[in-house]
Amino acid sequence: MDGFPVNITEAVCLGTSLALSGVCYYFYRKSRTTLDKLDDAPHFIIDGKLQDILKVTPGACLQYAVIEGAVQPAGEPLTSHFQKEFVGVLQKFLLREHRLVWNSLSRTWTDSERVLHHRVNAVPFVLVGSNETTVRVLCPLQASGLYMETTHEKFHQVNYGLGDIIGQYLSGEKLKGQLETEEMLKVGTTLTGVGELMLDVDGTLNLRPPSNGSQYFLSFTDFDTLLGEQQSAALWWKALAIGSALAGAAVLVWVGRRYYYHLKVRWEREQERREFERLQADGPRARASATGRDPPQEGEEELLENACVICLSQPRDCILLDCGHVCCCHSCFQAFPHRRCPICRQSISRVLPLYHV
Repeated sequence: MDGFPVNITEAVCLGTSLALSGVCYYFYRKSRTTLDKLDDAPHFIIDGKLQDILKVTPGACLQYAVIEGAVQPAGEPLTSHFQKEFVGVLQKFLLREHRLVWNSLSRTWTDSERVLHHRVNAVPFVLVGSNETTVRVLCPLQASGLYMETTHEKFHQVNYGLGDIIGQYLSGEKLKGQLETEEMLKVGTTLTGVGELMLDVDGTLNLRPPSNGSQYFLSFTDFDTLLGEQQSAALWWKALAIGSALAGAAVLVWVGRRYYYHLKVRWEREQERREFERLQADGPRARASATGRDPPQEGEEELLENACVICLSQPRDCILLDCGHVCCCHSCFQAFPHRRCPICRQSISRVLPLYHV
């Protein structure tokens, strides 16, 4: 692609689309792998038979299994700071500050958020089955999925004075207020757990993050809903990967189209140059046969009565059509960045050699 430039916009679009398609494909493969493992994961009911199954399992461990049970604390539960009737086993408190920041580029106020305080409290808990068989849940904060319920949410708005308003416009920041939220995993919630199920040496059943790197799930939705959410996520990543790849292919097609027209113009100019040289070589012979004089020999100096207005070193030897101006040599004509007459700026459709008699 010698002499064919790829502009910055095309390079940026191509690189961005290829990078996005690679990232989206990676997340699609990751979601697809998780979905396949969820499809293959065995489902168990939490009852007395579960211990018997794990006893005959090699290593007393199932690397990926699905269980469902009701949440019960292994000791004293946590009580909500705002709703005393709510008790749970996991508690997350979050205090966020919201500000409006002036954007000088878009000339608008944009929302900005900053976490002022974040606290998580947890107590050991188990999932209880139909006949009071329990499975202890380990490392619940490492799990994915929706298993926390919002128990409190309040926005504390700030009141402004005249001096505050003037200061905000001068500094470019407005304090909106603070958002206070509390989330809890309540006692009695039916929870779906997907992870590594193992039987401890003391006969305790445990659910923990898989040791083979598979995704660990805790969700208050049923398994079919959890599976549907993962399918939707995989389809979204697949669509984004395909869309990014198609965008990159479109950029490549556009560059290829420009390169084709670039080669076509070069070929047409080469054909035009050869035709011009042929006509230029046939002209003196035709004049010699018409006048009976010998054509000029090679090496004879030509008088530059009408020098090219561009290089000033070669004679004007071509006629630019359709305007008919005679102002340059053919070498300078071929170097034009645009096929326009340098005198009148009219488009050049054809060029013919000029013979000096």
